[in-house]
Amino acid sequence: MGQKCNPIGARLGIIRGWESNWYGNKKDYSTKLIEDNKIRTYLNARINKGGISKIVIERTLNKLIVTIHTSKPGIIIGKGGGEVDRIKEELKKLTGKEDVQINILEIRRPELDAMIVGDTIARQIENRINYKRAIKMAIASALRMGAEGIKIKISGRLGGAEIARTEEIKQGRTPLHTLRMDIDYANVFALTVYGKIGIKVWICKGEVLGKRDLNPNLVGGKSDVNDRRDRREGEGGGDRGHGGHRGGGDRRGGGDRRGGGDRRGGDRNRQQD
Repeated sequence: MGQKCNPIGARLGIIRGWESNWYGNKKDYSTKLIEDNKIRTYLNARINKGGISKIVIERTLNKLIVTIHTSKPGIIIGKGGGEVDRIKEELKKLTGKEDVQINILEIRRPELDAMIVGDTIARQIENRINYKRAIKMAIASALRMGAEGIKIKISGRLGGAEIARTEEIKQGRTPLHTLRMDIDYANVFALTVYGKIGIKVWICKGEVLGKRDLNPNLVGGKSDVNDRRDRREGEGGGDRGHGGHRGGGDRRGGGDRRGGGDRRGGDRNRQQD
């Protein structure tokens, strides 16, 4: 099942929270669901180059709270906060609600966010950069920032070829069946002149062993990744230290060889006697 279903949907309620937080009864559930979809579609089209990772929508009795997770908060906020005010007015018209609040959360490590990584690769492919180079750069930067593994699958007319094909490049580990493993997933596409190219990204950020707060507005796993990277660097230093001791052992072996020279000298003295 891990290979078939969406990794985020499989982990909902276990280590991930829902991106729509509200209660709907039989009468208005479908209306709210369609409204959420309209808000997300509109914001993704409106803020095209804003590096949006996810949009969390919360509803109280008469209030709508939209939280935008982005790697480029300056583009969304605009000069003096004018752009946010314009987006707020547009959302009021779209939803028909008077009380709309917009929060913007900055993503500190965009290299570990699957949606931003996929979007970056898509934009590079649209700008005619070689797809293999774009993927390898994304993999290298994710692993450098502390990811345990990353897998990228790309399909379509790669490089403008006549026949569509699928390629997959992965490094590290991405265990999709392990539900306590924090795996981020995104499915984006690049609109090229020769057709649409689909990109799927899986990023493994490590295991969640304790109880995690399922609030989607908390950036989870960031401190875990830092701890793992520090621990890995410490272990690497330990290996180098052991290597130094082994080198010392070799040098001591050299001393034994010199001792062998002394024995040979003793043999020659005995022959002279």
